[in-house]
Amino acid sequence: MATRNSSGSSASDMKQQLLDKARARRTRTTAINSSETEHDVFEQKAAVPAEINDDFVRFDRQPGYQQLSMMQQAGAAFGVPEPFFRIHEGCAGATTRIEGRELVNFASYNYLNYSQHPDVVKAAADAAAHYGTSVSASRAVSGERPIHQQLEAAVARTYDVEDAVVFVSGHATNVSTLGYLLGPKDLILHDEWIHNSSLVGAQLSGARRMPFAHNDPDALEALLSAQRAKFERVLIITEGLYSMDGDVPDLKRLIKLKQQYRCWLMVDEAHSFGVLGERGLGLREHFDIDSRDVDIWMGTMSKTLSGCGGYIAGCKELVSMLRYFAPGFLYSVGMPAQVAAPSLKILELLQGDDARHRIARLHAVSGYFLKRARALGLDVGDSLGVAVVPVILGSSLVAARLSNKLFEAGFNVQPILHPAVPEKSARLRFFLSCEHTEAQVDAVLETLIKQLSDIRAGK
Repeated sequence: MATRNSSGSSASDMKQQLLDKARARRTRTTAINSSETEHDVFEQKAAVPAEINDDFVRFDRQPGYQQLSMMQQAGAAFGVPEPFFRIHEGCAGATTRIEGRELVNFASYNYLNYSQHPDVVKAAADAAAHYGTSVSASRAVSGERPIHQQLEAAVARTYDVEDAVVFVSGHATNVSTLGYLLGPKDLILHDEWIHNSSLVGAQLSGARRMPFAHNDPDALEALLSAQRAKFERVLIITEGLYSMDGDVPDLKRLIKLKQQYRCWLMVDEAHSFGVLGERGLGLREHFDIDSRDVDIWMGTMSKTLSGCGGYIAGCKELVSMLRYFAPGFLYSVGMPAQVAAPSLKILELLQGDDARHRIARLHAVSGYFLKRARALGLDVGDSLGVAVVPVILGSSLVAARLSNKLFEAGFNVQPILHPAVPEKSARLRFFLSCEHTEAQVDAVLETLIKQLSDIRAGK
């Protein structure tokens, strides 16, 4: 029964009257505005538009293209071919084939060499045969398949958390998760060397963003002490294994800080999962912590898991929100079955003895590389010596020329140049695989030392 006020009118009647009055006001306002601006609109259409500078309409005048042209021209002037977008003619592991030549490859994330494992390849082929090459819709609409749920359950079990959700892009995983979870009243504190995907996600969220010095918990604590009370939600973001430097954060200290200041802690395990720990369980195994002490685990499936896409693992409430509201999941097509299947198979293989042998070999050859590089006087920064080792050269030109010299000698090593890193931090970045040998490490380092000496001597 409708409730009534003292005048005898029902509440629903009063609501309808208010809506009718508001509608009438909008109609009158629209009519007045239309009458006043009608002639102006036609006059504007007839008028000659003001001249627009070419800088705003030509793509070749855009800052990004200008920067790219300058870099390419500088490379040509110094006789350094562009080292990017080289075409690999087969599976890229410890070796690869480029331009018809076989090279020793130090530029692949295929850390455990699962990308061409026969069981993994068969899983992809079987999934494509059964489900087709695309699920053809968002999972929320009609793209859901059993293999999606199986993969997410396997990720959650591996992390020992309640649930997980997979996205079709690793970059979009961070962008969409951060963009959805945080807002203008919130704060994101991140390591200054955090990945671009987290920076873009932070920008999308509208939250305040503050970096802290790389791997410096004291700097983070100073920010928390000064800023925590000013915001509602606060998220701390770190990486499990930094892909530029091969070092790791002090996870135990970060957990203490997030508990003390009542924040969320997010760990991006793009490069650490499958690499750190005897079983490849990542940063939590490396530090022997309870996985539930971290609120948000993020990872990608394009490295050890030999697929494509990303995942978020954590409590069921977090994952449920992302499934229903994160734009990068809700409005994207579901992951193709033949992409999900390899990662699912590798999560199974990681439980076996063969995986432990692969991880042990990766650790051994990575450690050997680090030891030999240091013995030769090379600057490897603070690398842990697991999978990722930089050789810091301090000059983009030297890094680019040295990369090209190594390529000519049969080694594929990518340079990292300014502005991707500060000029003083320009480097070559070596990614190790469990299939690399000590002989290959010796060969590339000996060649590097000789070519670097020649470059610095002006040869």
